[in-house]
Amino acid sequence: MTTKPATALDGIIAQRYTEAEELKAAGINPYPNHCEKTHACAETKELPEETEVSTAGRLVQLRLMGKAAFAHIRDFSGKVQLYIAKDNLGEEAYTFFKKHMAVGDFVAVKGHMFVTKTGEKTIKASSLDLISKAIRPMPEKFHGLQDTEVRFRKRHLDLIANEDVKDIFVKRAKIISSIRRTLEDKGYLEVETPILTPDSGGAVARPFQTYHNALKMPLRLRIALELYHKRLIVGGFDRIYEIGHMFRNEGIDTTHNPEFTMMELYQAYGDVNTMADLFEEIVGNAAKAIGVEKVMYRGQEINLVPPFKRLYIPEAWKETFGQDIHEVLDGRQFKREPLAKLAKEQGISFSAADPDGKLFDELFETKLLAGFNCPVIALDYPTAVSPFSKTKPGDPELVERFEAFVCGGELGNAYTELNDPADQFQRLKDQAAAKAKAQGEDAENADILDGDYIEALESGMPPTGGMGIGIDRLVMLLTGQDSIREIIFFPTLKSLSAEKEEEEK
Repeated sequence: MTTKPATALDGIIAQRYTEAEELKAAGINPYPNHCEKTHACAETKELPEETEVSTAGRLVQLRLMGKAAFAHIRDFSGKVQLYIAKDNLGEEAYTFFKKHMAVGDFVAVKGHMFVTKTGEKTIKASSLDLISKAIRPMPEKFHGLQDTEVRFRKRHLDLIANEDVKDIFVKRAKIISSIRRTLEDKGYLEVETPILTPDSGGAVARPFQTYHNALKMPLRLRIALELYHKRLIVGGFDRIYEIGHMFRNEGIDTTHNPEFTMMELYQAYGDVNTMADLFEEIVGNAAKAIGVEKVMYRGQEINLVPPFKRLYIPEAWKETFGQDIHEVLDGRQFKREPLAKLAKEQGISFSAADPDGKLFDELFETKLLAGFNCPVIALDYPTAVSPFSKTKPGDPELVERFEAFVCGGELGNAYTELNDPADQFQRLKDQAAAKAKAQGEDAENADILDGDYIEALESGMPPTGGMGIGIDRLVMLLTGQDSIREIIFFPTLKSLSAEKEEEEK
């Protein structure tokens, strides 16, 4: 006794498995090893009439008309129309086509080009072969593929159903290639540094942790590239960059994914101004690479043509709050009382447990950046929030650092790199103590990140400019996408079982 399919979709899947087995039993392989393909689908439409072609792709549209049919097949390059007629194929081949080929299957076609009465370049098929039988039907018939959860969990279906999604990822690849060209034209060398590390320095973030059984030691997935790169600068590599994945065991939202792509670069004998100029060039060239000068992003029209606005924080602080920024600074720290007073006056909500840096960030992001939507490069940060930057000559309370923002979201971060090992050691010690205090731990026993890095600095590092750019956020901007999940092929998602448990609570 056969079991009745649970759904109509289950029935179709079962039927197609049966059909594939029947073809095999008849000596017809529905999954052959090879097909002849002389042209991509889109290329065929550029050929003169009567040109003989062989191409292949997924059958995406089919219109049967008795003894003839029109169809479209699609590969990565695009679509081309086929004219399939019994008179051209022969009765046996045409019968096989009607019985065994369906939308979703991959087919190989041979024929010659002609132009239909409607003016469309078309392949008049002289042979048509099944080269991969699709067991599941095309997604739009059953899913619609508008449900974002389905789209992100089953990206292959999203790409089949929504051609504009493919275009986003093509643009992503072009953007990354443009960055490489820009840097390599300037003499930068692409390098690779460890993903598994004993320490997770270079940023303040929670790492993913693992354990190496053979070495009997804990390891962490990297959260930044900085400390290894500056070792290479110490070792004599003057211009380096790396584009790679970072991993941070933190929250997920429209701009954060636990696994993301970062580009970091370092230039010996450069500084923060060198980096600001280079940032403009990288973004401008990437925009050109995908053919855009302006883009709609978060409801705003963004002009991507350099130069970008440069916002000097001390000047903006004075203009916005009517006070010198040094009134809330005390060397490498903030003065809590005047900073808290200013935050309260500006309507910033905070608690006594919130660190000073959080208050500064709130003031900066909600007040100083207000009104800036197009790219803005903010320079001259407080030393208190910049442990790896060199201080400005004559002003130890400010550092040579910039962050780049669009519509309030950060795109890049750059420094004149700190190369004084004693200063760096003290700043790391202060940072670790502050972190320990915030977590209720003993500040005296706070872990100072990466002593090996301090040792490397003791060998001497030339004046250096360094910069990091979030590739995912840059792609979001240049393609006008509001969610990071739209520009990552396979974003991190909560398991379906966990979602079901939450729904049942």
